[in-house]
Amino acid sequence: MENFRYYSCSGHFDNMPTTFEKLIKLKPHLVFLDVDSFINDTTFSFETINELHQYMDRIPYFVAISTTSKFAFQAIQSGFSDYLLTPLDWHRLGKCLFKFEKRIPKATDNKICIKSFSDYRFVDLHDIIYLKADNNSVDFKLQNGKTITAFKTLKHFEQELPFFFMRIHKSYIVNSHYVSRIHLSKSRCYLNYNEVLPFSASYRAQIDDIIKRLEL
Repeated sequence: MENFRYYSCSGHFDNMPTTFEKLIKLKPHLVFLDVDSFINDTTFSFETINELHQYMDRIPYFVAISTTSKFAFQAIQSGFSDYLLTPLDWHRLGKCLFKFEKRIPKATDNKICIKSFSDYRFVDLHDIIYLKADNNSVDFKLQNGKTITAFKTLKHFEQELPFFFMRIHKSYIVNSHYVSRIHLSKSRCYLNYNEVLPFSASYRAQIDDIIKRLEL
């Protein structure tokens, strides 16, 4: 998960009684369950997930992972939201997390600190539409129409922001949640709130990635 810095791990548990207890106590938004590790545990069954309704107001988003697909139907029937085959790669995991965010959009809410001289602004990531480089500063365009300026490079924020922020041009990073249309032949990326930004050929891979994510 090191590629997805705005997620944090609440714990790793290797037996079903402890896992069940910790789920109720910690109330995580997202749970990965390694089926291969639990399948021979006599205390484990896929139906256990349904039992959580008795103890939790909000059931986590469960993702099963395994080296084989033979448990997939049973897992999905029992309330798992996704099923991933190992070995995992970055793109499969990214798509899984993107689907999770679309299902529970507020689960990964977080803030970024934007510093301008002695002024510190704490901005919700999901309020940011795009970033624009302007010489030695970066302008943050927000969904409320306001613009906040930070005196750091676009490269700095490209490394700091979570995976749904995509660099599409030497001067622009977009929040892919706000993308409403992409016109490949015109090299234009259309965003909500009537914003249209150019994208460059050198960032075509990122544009293709946005298209694949939004096609899910």
